[in-house]
Amino acid sequence: MKKRIPFKTPAGPVWLTVLLVIITITVLGQDGNAGIQKATTEVKRYFDTAQKLLYAIGGIVGLIGAIKVYNKWSAGEPDTAKVASAWFSACIFLVVVATVLKAFFAL
Repeated sequence: MKKRIPFKTPAGPVWLTVLLVIITITVLGQDGNAGIQKATTEVKRYFDTAQKLLYAIGGIVGLIGAIKVYNKWSAGEPDTAKVASAWFSACIFLVVVATVLKAFFAL
């Protein structure tokens, strides 16, 4: 008969790994609520500037659109109304998004 070798498990390294993971989690684990509050404060602080930036971009898009529509209209191209409505809609979209976001998030 063959001599049986008992089944060996690597219990020592497994327990050491579990212990190190638990220690790491407790040391690095921080209050999630404090992080969310800080992020909210940062977003509120920058939102007025971002809203003004969106308004400025909307104005620039409006000026570029007006020039393009005027050039098409002067050249007598038939799709002037379609291009004008597309540019006008883009400007309105930028202004509405900035205003709706402010109202939606109660900033």
